[in-house]
Amino acid sequence: MAAVGVNEIDRSVAMVTKAVSLADWLLIAPVALPILGGAALLMLNRRIAWHAPVTIAILVLMSLADLVLLYRVWTEGPLHMAMGSWLPPFGIVFAADTLGVLFATITAFTGLVCAVFATAEADATEYRYGYFTFYLLMLAGVTGAFLTGDIFNLYVWFEVLLISSFGLLALGSNPIQLDGTFKYAILNLIATTLFLVSVGILYGIAGTLNMADLALKARSGEMSGPLMTFGILMTVAFLMKAAAFPLNAWLPASYHVPRSSSSALFAALLTKVGIYALLRTLILLFPQLGEAFAPVLLVVANATMIIGALGLLASTDIRRMVGWAVISGIGVILVGPGLGESAALGGAIAYAMHSMIVMAGLYCLAGAMSWMAGGQSLQRMGGLALRSPALLLCGLGLMLATAGLPPFSGLWPKAILVEAALSDAAYTTVVIVLLNGLLTTIAFGRMFAFGFWKPAPAAPDEGAELALLSKKRLVPIAAVVVVSLAAGLYPEPWLAASHQAAAGLLNGATYIETVLPGG
Repeated sequence: MAAVGVNEIDRSVAMVTKAVSLADWLLIAPVALPILGGAALLMLNRRIAWHAPVTIAILVLMSLADLVLLYRVWTEGPLHMAMGSWLPPFGIVFAADTLGVLFATITAFTGLVCAVFATAEADATEYRYGYFTFYLLMLAGVTGAFLTGDIFNLYVWFEVLLISSFGLLALGSNPIQLDGTFKYAILNLIATTLFLVSVGILYGIAGTLNMADLALKARSGEMSGPLMTFGILMTVAFLMKAAAFPLNAWLPASYHVPRSSSSALFAALLTKVGIYALLRTLILLFPQLGEAFAPVLLVVANATMIIGALGLLASTDIRRMVGWAVISGIGVILVGPGLGESAALGGAIAYAMHSMIVMAGLYCLAGAMSWMAGGQSLQRMGGLALRSPALLLCGLGLMLATAGLPPFSGLWPKAILVEAALSDAAYTTVVIVLLNGLLTTIAFGRMFAFGFWKPAPAAPDEGAELALLSKKRLVPIAAVVVVSLAAGLYPEPWLAASHQAAAGLLNGATYIETVLPGG
């Protein structure tokens, strides 16, 4: 019986009153595992021989957790979990829809591939200074960004991945690395500051930062105020993170300085977090802003494809070349939100997944070629075909995949985007997408000819023994090629998943109903 003068409080309105089921904890497992793994590596600082095995074991568990989560989302629809017992929109939530889980799953796979490659590159000093700790924390930040249901926590995960990536970039502390880290840090801190300012404006407009609540208010017409200012700031911040033209200068100036495995991880994931945040904000949360910015995004997409292809042609350093290939791919992805309709968005998401895997493989390929040749300049390479026919085949596969040629994974999403652009009468974009593929083919053909077919330059020491490629370097690259080939030969599952992710973005009702039942 309640005391006189004291009102009973119905906590079930605002708080979780039942125990969270074991199956729901699966939603945070892909984020918790790398954080726990990073903490374990700190405690194992004197046992550096354990760092690589522990990291690989954590990444295998992450991959399994993501696959199970993907199966649940595929069969049950979006999932969410309230943290700290407070129900949304009051508390922090993790939310998983098809888009977020697809990107999280590929994050774990590329992380695993790059970690195996890293075991051939990183030395004992880097292990001791926390190479794999930074590595796992960066993966936690990326995965957290893909699975959060709160836009302020999206900012927090951005910070986690950004600080970890600073560590990976600067590890080694040579002047070239510090120069690249400085450029990377300044531009990314500007983008993060713009993001934080726009989050403040958004909270002032809406009074909430829960994504489902924001989407609900935007659809009901409750939101007013300087929404366009928020949209401009947010779009600029995310385009800078994604390295889209004209905000892309930091990427080729910084991605060539760390270990190839770190560059591979950056190229696969960091720019895609910017793309993911852009899609989530402009398509799911504020479709009216997405429609307003679509013509701008299409112009940015066209310019990014052109500048990326020209950068590829102009480069003679193979790791800088791959940096321009990343930028070129970002341009192709932006065609989807630039056109805005379902098929184009599906093609863009499929291309983003293809790009995450293939760019990781390309940086590992560039790292392997540089290691065998003793430098990154195409002018000083040659004869690699005779020294490693297996790397030759892997290189050919990755170059065809990047150019969007059959039978690899780049073909289908590009075809979908071209078809969507034709349907939308965006003929300039059609021409640029096709021209981009042609220039990419020419640029990588030159890289292939110089690196593999040209006779090897005379070595300073004729008697020196040439370095052979180890399995630790070759197997991760081959794994990427096999996945890309499988996706090219049997594209139905991942294209269906991409289109489901696009449909979920365009029609946010299911996502909103999941996070805010009856909202």
